[in-house]
Amino acid sequence: MPRLHAFELVPDEAGREAVLADWQALRDAGLPSQLDHTGGTNTPHVTVIAAPVLPDDGRAVDVLGPLLPTRVRATGLLLIGGQKVTVARALDVDDALVAAVLGLRAGVADLAHRGWLPHVTLARRVPRDQVATALGLLGYADVELQLTGLRRWDPAEGTVTGLLPAES
Repeated sequence: MPRLHAFELVPDEAGREAVLADWQALRDAGLPSQLDHTGGTNTPHVTVIAAPVLPDDGRAVDVLGPLLPTRVRATGLLLIGGQKVTVARALDVDDALVAAVLGLRAGVADLAHRGWLPHVTLARRVPRDQVATALGLLGYADVELQLTGLRRWDPAEGTVTGLLPAES
């Protein structure tokens, strides 16, 4: 499988801290957490597109830039996968952002996933017998995030490039 480049939306500092608190709670309980991903580019984000080849950076900025910053609400938890699952916060986003993302994704070959399920990943490869513990730790309260930036992940170079403000 080819390495996937990505466009990602990033939250402001308060949103980043809220997600990091979830990551830390999982780690403190001895559960898988995105904190286990020790790469320097691993920070809270919302993937817009993941594919072997992305559209031009300028197009992404033109399509998504006018919609930022935008407030989104994490309104629940998602479980994605089989024997081991990914735990994520589902995001309730404005229709304008959904339409913009789907428009940007249109025509991109070899997308990692069809459609767009906006979410922030909290943990990967959680054994099914630990899911209830993870859900109990994360709770059920909504979390509000403000998405303020856009970045590009390049796995070939191992770099993240900020395309719009908010990278710190």
